Amino acid sequence: MRRDIVLRVIAKLIIPFMLLFALYVQFHGDFGPGGGFQAGVIIATAVIFYALIFGLPAARQLLPEWIVETMVASGVLVYAGVGIVSLLLGGSYLDYSVLAHDAVHGQERGIFWVEVGVAITVSGVMLKIFYMFAGRRRDEDNG
Repeated sequence: MRRDIVLRVIAKLIIPFMLLFALYVQFHGDFGPGGGFQAGVIIATAVIFYALIFGLPAARQLLPEWIVETMVASGVLVYAGVGIVSLLLGGSYLDYSVLAHDAVHGQERGIFWVEVGVAITVSGVMLKIFYMFAGRRRDEDNG
């Protein structure tokens, strides 16, 4: 795609809006359709689109594999951490009502952080799968 200047320029214009839309879906997930899973997939799609236009090495330079692998684990830790914090505050595991002075605010806060954990993990897993499949050499298929 090095000679396709139109695609490269359009990609540079579209990718920030894709990431902005992912943030909208993430933050709007409390009030309507959307949330962590959808936002994570949109984030991964933006990086995959970048890799398709600018090449896999450029995408791996932008988001190295060790960061992607860290995302997979850290999202799960954020999710589990919300449950542990609620246990430490005297509630049940993932009982969000103890996370704030008011039960409703605690529910909002807990759901937000759980959805952040889901978004991080989903985007990390999707990118890890993409990196694994896109990084395979065609020689390995024939042998």
